[in-house]
Amino acid sequence: MHLDAELIDELNLLIRYRMTSTPAGGIEIGETAKPSVIAAAQRLYEKGLIERADGGNLTDNGREAVDRLSRLLGQLEPPLEPI
Repeated sequence: MHLDAELIDELNLLIRYRMTSTPAGGIEIGETAKPSVIAAAQRLYEKGLIERADGGNLTDNGREAVDRLSRLLGQLEPPLEPI
């Protein structure tokens, strides 16, 4: 497995759920979004990670994926500089 542009687009979209999603709302991908974002949302929908092709809420599998991705990114972030 490698990190091609499409996979990176999907990961970036999943991280937006972590940053902007509310339990009641999810996110919506508008018609004016970049084609790469629209395509990433479609792929995440086909993979069963989001409820609708235009965003919506995460599925149970999607919430698990975002949780794992958040933990991975937390491990990869550079440590804080000592003060």
